[in-house]
Amino acid sequence: MTPLLSAGRARRALLAVVLSAGLTTGVTACGEDPDAGTNGIGKLTAQEIENKARVAADGATAVRLSGTLVSKGGTYKLNMRLKQDGGTGSVTSKENTFELLRIGDTLFLKADAGFWSHADGKDGEEPSSSDEEAADKLEDKYVKVPQGDPSYKQFRGFTDMDVLLDGLLGMQGELSKGDRTQVGGIRAIKVLAAKGEGGVLDVSLTGKPYPLQFTRAGGAGVLTLGDWDKDFELAEPSRDEILDYGGQLPKTSGD
Repeated sequence: MTPLLSAGRARRALLAVVLSAGLTTGVTACGEDPDAGTNGIGKLTAQEIENKARVAADGATAVRLSGTLVSKGGTYKLNMRLKQDGGTGSVTSKENTFELLRIGDTLFLKADAGFWSHADGKDGEEPSSSDEEAADKLEDKYVKVPQGDPSYKQFRGFTDMDVLLDGLLGMQGELSKGDRTQVGGIRAIKVLAAKGEGGVLDVSLTGKPYPLQFTRAGGAGVLTLGDWDKDFELAEPSRDEILDYGGQLPKTSGD
């Protein structure tokens, strides 16, 4: 017959089991590989991670880019879908919002009357009746931007995948690895430039090491990147939605 444990001995035995289980759990947790189930870039140096993110972005066929861009000219909110042969989306400034659509070299600009009525006027100057009349005709139309117009290159830049990514994702300073995190539910690792003052890049730990988020240096905005390599349709508007203004658009405040 097996002797029964006393109440005190039973409690001590139970405590030993609990402590043992907790210790085992702790050892297992500490021994887990944080890169298990990832693409393995977390084991690389910060420079290697940034290089791989750059290669992945350069080789991508499409991306959605959204967020805030701060420049000397003001603050802009971007919401663009881009691919190699064009792009579409909106740009919002303090004054107004305009939409852009580019298919190949054909670029369309769509805005409300407020955008166009101040196109020729100086800051603080009320638009003339002729300006307002022209603005009413242009409102909510897809205005074809002539390639010879000074604003063509500027507006096209918002729809050019390579130009926009190269211009916005620059890191400034010595790189170091940061914490593991999540962006939109996707596991990621941070790469910091100059301890974060020169920019912070969140790179995907799942699948291809795409950039998922970029905090620009000097408080110049935060951009989120997603839908990598997800194709989308670029369709030219119907004829009744398009207005050909002529050889040159009215000057905008950005010109």
